[in-house]
Amino acid sequence: MSTGCRIVTVERHLTAVVKADVPFGEIPQAQRRARTTIDAVLPALDVGALGRTCTRWTPPTNGRLPMEMGTIVERPFPAGDEVVPSDLPAGRAAFFLLIGPFDGLPKAWETLFGWCSAEKLTPAGVNWEIYGDGRNVDPARLETELYVLLA
Repeated sequence: MSTGCRIVTVERHLTAVVKADVPFGEIPQAQRRARTTIDAVLPALDVGALGRTCTRWTPPTNGRLPMEMGTIVERPFPAGDEVVPSDLPAGRAAFFLLIGPFDGLPKAWETLFGWCSAEKLTPAGVNWEIYGDGRNVDPARLETELYVLLA
């Protein structure tokens, strides 16, 4: 299940992330490693209130996806060894809400990029996902917001 595609205006959100250039077949493992690292480091950082988890990515090259896996935070902080500051950008973005398990993400992205193409919208090359709280939730009811920043 999902909602239709639409254009939204988004505000900038600061993030605490682990950056990685990940082969497609290793994305789930990279996500788990990054989340473990971030969960261990965040309590020691002065980042203020924690928001939802997210992943920012740019177009793949040579079968690898440049990713920033992290958490939305309230305040900037100095970069550490693995966890560094970044952001989810402000601007006009194409939006799609996936309702269902994460294995629906490839089709959801295909839908959103297809809609952008049909509407003659030009992606800026920055995309991201913001995840709903998946604890104690039926996977069929998980919510993942998909964004494509528009040029």
